Amino acid sequence: MSKLVAIVGRPNVGKSTLFNRLTGTRQAIVSDEAGTTRDRQYGKCEWGGQEFSIVDTGGWVVNSDDIFEEEIRKQVLIATQEADAILFLVDVKNGCTDLDAQVAKILRQTHTPVILCANKTDNNIERYEAAEFYSLGLGEPYCISAATGSGTGELLDVLTEKLGKQGEQERTDDLPRFSVVGRPNVGKSSLINSFIGEDRHIVTDIAGTTRDSILTRYDKFGFDFYLVDTAGIRKKNKVTEDLEFYSVMRSIRAIEHSDVCILLIDATRGIEAQDMNIVQVIQRNRKSLVVVVNKWDLIEDKSTKAIQFFADAIRKRMSPFTDFDIIFASALTKQRIFKVLETAKQAYLNRKRNVGTSKLNEEMLPLIEAYPPPSIKGKYIKIKYCAQLPNTEIPSFVFYANLPQYVKEPYRRFLENKIREKWDFTGTPIRIFIRQK
Repeated sequence: MSKLVAIVGRPNVGKSTLFNRLTGTRQAIVSDEAGTTRDRQYGKCEWGGQEFSIVDTGGWVVNSDDIFEEEIRKQVLIATQEADAILFLVDVKNGCTDLDAQVAKILRQTHTPVILCANKTDNNIERYEAAEFYSLGLGEPYCISAATGSGTGELLDVLTEKLGKQGEQERTDDLPRFSVVGRPNVGKSSLINSFIGEDRHIVTDIAGTTRDSILTRYDKFGFDFYLVDTAGIRKKNKVTEDLEFYSVMRSIRAIEHSDVCILLIDATRGIEAQDMNIVQVIQRNRKSLVVVVNKWDLIEDKSTKAIQFFADAIRKRMSPFTDFDIIFASALTKQRIFKVLETAKQAYLNRKRNVGTSKLNEEMLPLIEAYPPPSIKGKYIKIKYCAQLPNTEIPSFVFYANLPQYVKEPYRRFLENKIREKWDFTGTPIRIFIRQK
């Protein structure tokens, strides 16, 4: 299971720069102005064969009058409760401030492993100055420079060691896991309550793989799976939560621990930026997807044309991955909620689908011959053989070519689309590899 790491600290210590450095992206906006980061940033980092997720939080200011800073403080509190490890950033150039001391006081009370990072350490003199951060009572400060990357390798070594020590909790069985995700107030609790219904004796609550996910086993009407809950079956932590951030943190957790994600969209509001954030998390984690447009009972125009317009708008926003089912349902009136479960189950089966090598070659090779990859620099690319890789998380296909480095992304998409036309992989992502024959 993927672990979650939160980067915290007071404003302008370089959290976003470190986030960009560790994820190898330029996702987070970096500026000299304190308080630039107000939205959450989420990314993936891989080091030493271990993959984990990173959340960049806003600058943490205690006892501030600024409403944004109060919100940021709440969000960091949530991050400390949800994360598996915390990177606490301080700034060597400014030295140890009262704010750092207050933040450290709160961090010392958490049970989550905290790594103290002395950022902006650009020379040996500043390394000696970093010793003053021992006074925070959080152990040895690791000297890094997020801007140049100096010291980040040692930091990642320590971080992966701490994450590894926590012990991976393996899945106890092979039952599929479906999670219901979406923005706050979109009807997740109502949908889960509709699934569970009154026959609560069939449902067993198992405190699941992490502190925050409760797995609810659902075994009736011919189904048998776990619902990974992001809604309200479990009491929320006592922290006064910032709803938007809470929903993203919870969604990240639930998505990483599930096979199929049931994404709820509010029919009265359409697809919004927050929905797209969650979609990106689903796609990065390579999970299967079913989209449910909830509160359909509140829409007056239910014509086929209106449904088609809505579905096209959703697919356009989520492209290039458009091969998933969209269900127009209502958790309140229980309209089509059974179809949601059937579709999620089908997406899971598609995720596990295996195509025989001979059948795959029989269908794909004539197509490739008719539409070969475009030649580059006068060199012709020939693909002679293909196969599905065994025991992969999602369906993965390998095509053996004489010049794999010249096969570009558009042609990979062409191959993927042709595979989807021949076999049913609706709702599940596919990976295409081109290798030297």
